[in-house]
Amino acid sequence: MLVGSGPRRVAIVGGSRIPFARANGAYAEVGNAEMLKTVLRALVERHGLQGQRIGEVAAGAMIKHPAQWNLARNAALSSGLAPETPGLDVQRACGTSLEAALVLANKIALGQIDSGIAAGVDSISDPPVMVSRGLQQLLLRSYRGETARARWSPWLGLRPRHLRPVLPGLSEPQTGLSQGESTERLAARWGISREDQDRYTLDSHARAAKAYESGFYRELVRAYLGVEQDDGLRPHVDRERLAGLPAMFAASGGTLTAGNSAAPADGAAAVLLASESWARDRDLPVLAFLRHGKTAAVDFVTETENLLMAPAYLVAQLLAESQLSLQDFDYFEMHEAFAAQVLCTLRAWSDPVFCRDRLGLAAPLGEVDRTRLNVKGGSLALGSAHAATGARLLATLAQTLAEERVSRGLIAVCTAGGMGVGAILER
Repeated sequence: MLVGSGPRRVAIVGGSRIPFARANGAYAEVGNAEMLKTVLRALVERHGLQGQRIGEVAAGAMIKHPAQWNLARNAALSSGLAPETPGLDVQRACGTSLEAALVLANKIALGQIDSGIAAGVDSISDPPVMVSRGLQQLLLRSYRGETARARWSPWLGLRPRHLRPVLPGLSEPQTGLSQGESTERLAARWGISREDQDRYTLDSHARAAKAYESGFYRELVRAYLGVEQDDGLRPHVDRERLAGLPAMFAASGGTLTAGNSAAPADGAAAVLLASESWARDRDLPVLAFLRHGKTAAVDFVTETENLLMAPAYLVAQLLAESQLSLQDFDYFEMHEAFAAQVLCTLRAWSDPVFCRDRLGLAAPLGEVDRTRLNVKGGSLALGSAHAATGARLLATLAQTLAEERVSRGLIAVCTAGGMGVGAILER
């Protein structure tokens, strides 16, 4: 539903996040709501939006308590924004906050709103601990009882097994496999060695450390609870130390370790989007423009494709629709759930058989210049605060394009459920 004479460009004004902290560490007793409020407040303060009503706050978490069903709206009410600012909960696993940005960008482009904040948060340390299905059913039968006898009689069936708590599962319901187990199969299929994965991991840590040293994260990252930078970052990790870590997801012959897999983290991130005129009227910067975004999914259930390979297909579709090639981009940001997953995707884009048979292309998409990929470090070094990932990538890439004064960047995020989310940024 277009409001106005035509679509508008969507500006990325700025981003903010707290340092990602290893699970069960510095933020163990905080939780989603407080972390999300914190990054929203930081973004509001940084851009002078106190008391202002913006078009919408769209945010979400991959893992949240049932009581947090209105997480985005409640966080917006505590952010310093005008209380008339609406909130929308979004969820697409690690693609959540990038998906939120695409939702808001479409509304801005169509003239429905002039501004919005896209955000994501996840607390691995504070998962909802649920009761068993048996205990739940017993409680409900008791609740539905119309007499005293009907209310207490279900409790005669209470057994010790009913008292066993249930934690959220991260394995795929359709396959029973975790992301790590699926990625082990992916690495074997594409012949990605342990050495290749460890080498890539070292680069991620080195680039993140360099970005902090150069001051790149000075404005993007707000210290929180005594944590000043992502505490999974290991500037001095070496190849020997990585090589000594045991495989995590395969009994024998495994190549994925705690080192070359992104560490689960607690954290939150947010990005401010707006129309050009809204930003200009408030004398706010425009770092880059969000030109195009897209989601995709693959059939991993029948093993037609691997769980985390959706970005390979997603990017091909983005390029076709935008009439661009991989070589037209100055920088790339990819979610590093695992070093192997990134390396397999890169190899797929340059593989003529994959590009012909799976992507329907006459020629390979080509090579990605690795010196322009995740140049400020990736999830392997910074940690994976699932739903916050997309906003982190979006803010990082927009600032990189602005500082380097270059034209175009590409984002690709793999998610649970065999899905992917991607975006093209331009200046």
